[in-house]
Amino acid sequence: MKLSYIQTDNTNPYKNLALEEYLLNNTEYDECILYLWQNERTVVIGFNQNAWKECKVEELKANNGLLARRLSGGGAVFHDLGNLNFTFLIRKDYYDVEKQTEVILRAVNKFGIPAIRTGRNDISVDDKKFSGNAFYNAGDYYYHHGTLLIDVDKLNMAKYLNASAKKLNSKGVNSVRSRVCNLTEYNPNITIENMKQTLIEAFSEVYNGTPVELSSERINQNTIDKLVDKYSDWDFIYGHPIPFEVQWSDKFSWGEIEIVFSFNKGIIQELNVFTDAMEVTISETLKKAWKGVRFIKEDMKKALNNLGDVSVDNEKMLYEILDYFMN
Repeated sequence: MKLSYIQTDNTNPYKNLALEEYLLNNTEYDECILYLWQNERTVVIGFNQNAWKECKVEELKANNGLLARRLSGGGAVFHDLGNLNFTFLIRKDYYDVEKQTEVILRAVNKFGIPAIRTGRNDISVDDKKFSGNAFYNAGDYYYHHGTLLIDVDKLNMAKYLNASAKKLNSKGVNSVRSRVCNLTEYNPNITIENMKQTLIEAFSEVYNGTPVELSSERINQNTIDKLVDKYSDWDFIYGHPIPFEVQWSDKFSWGEIEIVFSFNKGIIQELNVFTDAMEVTISETLKKAWKGVRFIKEDMKKALNNLGDVSVDNEKMLYEILDYFMN
């Protein structure tokens, strides 16, 4: 397998997310790209999340911070220059979350820190999370990305993120700060730069090859600039709010969900779906199924039955949502 890596000194989230999507779309068949990047004072929300619910938007703006939306699912995260982001970009036939995660674990272990994978998308030490991971694919093109809290300002993290009380309670903690840690708390000699080098070493060891820096000739700046426009667009970041008459919200084993409906004579006219579920398609699937349907359990269930090609995981989630809220 061909191993490539790319690092960027840019700290603008819209440019970094644009480059990430560009790399995704241009990964060669037998290639794995390791992309290392940082954002300055940024809150990044999952693809289906409600910006105002997840982030203290005005406070972030007042402090010259930026809000960004990514393509992957999952929850909101805070980035500053004490955080290092990684992305593995790879085709479906070679995509292996365990192997990709092993690169991170091995790099952190090299600093004498006994990190372990916890749950589906976290990496922790002493039950404290220092890395949240998320996943995305467009056809056969996949990525797996995440954070590495090296020396993040946890006061700012708590200041800008609106932590869900349900999520905190489910984890047995009472604040964002109490459930995360910086790697420098376990080894004060870790820096962004030596972690980058150690990640590239671990990448080489796990994949048994020699990573080569990605050639600048493979980067089409015009294409990336168009993607920057998308990521910095107000509508993409904040979404389209609707006046609603019914609101459903609760926490399930797979994440939290909030659905707001507007009606005309009992027919669902519009619905917005906000969730931190890792399955990014669930929002559009529910909108496709229920828009134009009577707000009656039997009709809504029939609409789900008529969807056709839905993954087993998604199908289970959809019926769980309907049965829970319409009982």
